Amino acid sequence: MRRIRYESTGGPLFLEEVAVPEPGPAELLVRCEAIGVTLPVVRKVTEAAEPIPLGGEIAGEVVAVGAEATRFRVGDRVTGLCFGHGYADYAVLHEAMASPVPDSASALDAVALVRSGLVASGALDAARPAKGEAALVTAAASGVGHLAVQLARARGAGRVVAAVSSAAKADFVRSLGADEVALYTDERWGEPVDYALDAVGGDLLTPALAALAPGGRLVAYSSGGGTIQAYDLLVGAKSVIGFQMARIARGEPERYERWRTELWGLFEDGALKPAVHAEFALTDAAAAHSVIESRSNLGKVVLRP
Repeated sequence: MRRIRYESTGGPLFLEEVAVPEPGPAELLVRCEAIGVTLPVVRKVTEAAEPIPLGGEIAGEVVAVGAEATRFRVGDRVTGLCFGHGYADYAVLHEAMASPVPDSASALDAVALVRSGLVASGALDAARPAKGEAALVTAAASGVGHLAVQLARARGAGRVVAAVSSAAKADFVRSLGADEVALYTDERWGEPVDYALDAVGGDLLTPALAALAPGGRLVAYSSGGGTIQAYDLLVGAKSVIGFQMARIARGEPERYERWRTELWGLFEDGALKPAVHAEFALTDAAAAHSVIESRSNLGKVVLRP
């Protein structure tokens, strides 16, 4: 089978031929039909001290099942997070990380919806939103952000502000249900909001925090880091909450499953529409990474083996 790998920090990415892997006792072997390209994986290529497997979101058909796997059978369509080599024709997926794909959804729908939607759901839950409150979503046109905008609206947000890097993204985020659009370079991001979901971090933490009303909550789920001054929290009685999906997946599987059920339900009802910005052949993985690095995508970037 074909697989994308790299040997040193920063790449380049290259294609290699390797044997099809065998699933472990509680694992599934999946023939990949769609592979999600994410900023965390791109950052690992450019920043990790040692080369790592290019894992991430995959969707496809189960072709082999480990001896201890009980939830899925050969022929089932699944999506999930692959911790090993995911940029490949075939990938190994732990059964606990797998989710069934309904007949009404394509592999593209699945890879654009589930993992990014789970992150958006978790960040939104962490904000403890009340019906009618105003929400702010940064990176609102991204794979996670464009679903967070829709989920905030579906869960009863009274006003949704979408913060983006470029005016070219304004029409897209408005089509998702955003009431207002703020550019990162704007001096003010409109009237204060009750909670913010921040996927960017870094220098953007300061304006995101400033956009909160007194008592507001900022949920940070970015891998971009950043620093906040304690005084900025004290003066407005504001709070910052860190959210990490891995902790939920490992420790609260029932919550994880509840989010997955909600996502597919909203998809079936037409209330949640995952967007795919571009599809690339597996051999064009470097080009897909360039789109993510440029922050020009409107929705998900996907590889197709």
